[in-house]
Amino acid sequence: MNDHEFPDSPSEALRHASWISPSETHPAELHPTKAGTRPAYWLRSSFAWSPAQGTATVTATAHGIYELFINGTRVGDEELTPGFTSYRKRLQVQEWDITDLLVEGMNAISALLSDGWFRGRHGFERRADGFGTETAFLASVCSPAGVLAASDETWESSESHITRADLMDGQTVDFRRFRSQSDTTTADGWLPVVARHGGLYDNRDRLVRPVAPPVRRTEELSPVSIAAPAPGVTVVDFGQNINGWVRLGGLGPEGTRTTLRHGEVLDDSGLLSTTNIQAFDFASKAPLPAGQIDEVISAGRPSDVFEPRHTTHGFRYVQIEGRAGPIPPEDITAVVVHTDLKRSGTFECSDPRLNSLHDAILWSFRGNACDVPTDCPQRERSGFTGDWQVFVDTAALMFDVSGFSTKWLRDLVADQWPDGRVPTVVPNPAGDGPSGNVFEDLATGSAGWGDAAVFVPWSLWRAYGDREILAEAFPSMCAWVDYAASSAADGRHLDRSAERPIPLPHEQYLWDTGFHFGEWLEPDTPPNPDPSRDHGIVATAFLYRSATLLARTATVLGDSRAETRYATLAGHVLAAWQAEYLDSKGRLSEESQGHYVRALAFGLVPPALQPLTAARLVELIRQNHNRLGTGFLATGLLLPTLADHGYPDVAYELLLTGGTPSWLGMLDAGATTMWEWWDGITSGGARGSLNHYSKGAVGSFLYTHVAGIRLPENPDVTGTAYRTVTIAPQPGGGITSACAAVETLHGRISIAWQIERGKFTLQVGIPRGVAATIELPDGTRHTASAGTHHFISATG
Repeated sequence: MNDHEFPDSPSEALRHASWISPSETHPAELHPTKAGTRPAYWLRSSFAWSPAQGTATVTATAHGIYELFINGTRVGDEELTPGFTSYRKRLQVQEWDITDLLVEGMNAISALLSDGWFRGRHGFERRADGFGTETAFLASVCSPAGVLAASDETWESSESHITRADLMDGQTVDFRRFRSQSDTTTADGWLPVVARHGGLYDNRDRLVRPVAPPVRRTEELSPVSIAAPAPGVTVVDFGQNINGWVRLGGLGPEGTRTTLRHGEVLDDSGLLSTTNIQAFDFASKAPLPAGQIDEVISAGRPSDVFEPRHTTHGFRYVQIEGRAGPIPPEDITAVVVHTDLKRSGTFECSDPRLNSLHDAILWSFRGNACDVPTDCPQRERSGFTGDWQVFVDTAALMFDVSGFSTKWLRDLVADQWPDGRVPTVVPNPAGDGPSGNVFEDLATGSAGWGDAAVFVPWSLWRAYGDREILAEAFPSMCAWVDYAASSAADGRHLDRSAERPIPLPHEQYLWDTGFHFGEWLEPDTPPNPDPSRDHGIVATAFLYRSATLLARTATVLGDSRAETRYATLAGHVLAAWQAEYLDSKGRLSEESQGHYVRALAFGLVPPALQPLTAARLVELIRQNHNRLGTGFLATGLLLPTLADHGYPDVAYELLLTGGTPSWLGMLDAGATTMWEWWDGITSGGARGSLNHYSKGAVGSFLYTHVAGIRLPENPDVTGTAYRTVTIAPQPGGGITSACAAVETLHGRISIAWQIERGKFTLQVGIPRGVAATIELPDGTRHTASAGTHHFISATG
């Protein structure tokens, strides 16, 4: 989009436009069971323009995914517009200057509209019609002279050459049905549109300007190998697990049907396997198809190229069926598609394994930053709150995620339940209340997932220093903590009641009831989403951490009453957690690596006991054969916690170990992105998503400890957004050099260090407006202002 500004509001720009829907050819297409097989539709009209009328701007949005065309030329380079939001309350509107596409006289405007997130399949159970049963379109073309065109009942619609379009299931294109959209004179097959009024259509207040970068095609990959493992079957390996689609040329004679299946892994025979990304129907307890299947039917025109822009896939491999003869490498290209985020961080060190790990984490995030922070780009493609909570700090070191996260937080606020609960998935098809699905509704409000309402705004405050965004999120933060605190006060776990019929006073601050995922996917621990399990040691810890961050937020915002209220609550919760779970020797009553990491990272252990607690954590690691044992919530905290409590050697040992479970073990097994399970690929095959960035939260350790670029933990206005920064490299693991940089609001902070002949040398680049404290391995400290600085010390 250009820099042309909207009128006072998006709804003002569209005040003369009416919502319209295509006249769907087959009533059965409206049925949920037909989702995934519904076609995309053309919507069209025409308008007159002359240069005397001046610059022309089109403003548009949709229920579904739309592409816009003027005189047959596609407008803009954005993909998957209008994007994924909580559509009932927030619907993004796009705007483009189209003057250069116009001709004097009559001009054609058309839109290609498909189900998208609005009506297509979505989530783990691939349910359809999540936000509505009708696709619809809204658009207006304006110039300084007035409105040139607006969507209304005079527009026409027709089924398009895209005969099947679904974000998860895939897309079918029949080029024999293609018609030029620059020709508005053809009447065959065109029907009047359906005008839409009432209810959601009349709510123009939900129309919002985008605050995040759009989704775009950001990169193209050529095949690294092309094989023919079976007659009539070609398997293409692009060498990298991505989110996007395949562009295919050379479609063959008219009527040739080519099928493209996308996946992350091959079986022993070299054929594509998708069992690891099959979804699951909880009602029938049966697996669901993996989807990700595209089809193209050729019209016999050599110029036709298949590029399915109304779906996306998570894949490394594409299996092609129905294509006669070998496929030349130049005929097939993988197109990487994700939110066009600005790169802000770089890292490299002397150990190539860690450089590969950094790249895999980077690619994993790129694959899961498709308008919302998803858990995986193939199986669910949902904005899981827990995933973003554990990864946002790492993401902010690699990319500018300020607008991306702000957009998502506004959807979180929109979908937050009236009692303060936060859905597991945002945007949530059910909106701000129960969906009727037992598990989804039960999981709403899980500790560590719902806490994203507090953790993410605080992370954005630390990284970007936008007080307005923090203030905007504050009511939602309060609502979540109030919900968690009331849940703690109102409930008591049955096992605890049986053990102690009379509750102790501190128990009103123990959050030990309700459903919680807990640490989730610890090594050798099958997931057990049992709502009767007591996750109090986890949930109470998160209640303390969120109450603490909320009190700090109130301090930043100058709300002294809220600061006192939530600081007091945090104090009570801390005392309750310590009384229930911590003994006088620094040991926990429920022992696991994750619990110990959380206890230290969240500040739940008194300073005097922290050495004992940290030592016990190391004992558990040693007892586990020097391997990590953390799951979803604690893995990203594990290495910083060890290093910050006197055990950097253990942190490096875990970072650099191979086998299972480990990060480098994934890479040794061929991973190019992070896995959902520590043992995502074994001799028995693959399981779970192989592109799931949560375990990639270890990436922050590369920046904050290996390189040593650290934000204050509790910054005030003068310390946020890298106004103050600590440069404190902690070399180890045999690494002899490292360099990193982070682009901040003030400029580029860079470091480069090396060890040679027992001497540690450090070069630091500090931009204007930043005050740095330098901590060298030998314990000496220095201050540094803007400029380039050099330091020398012993290695420690």
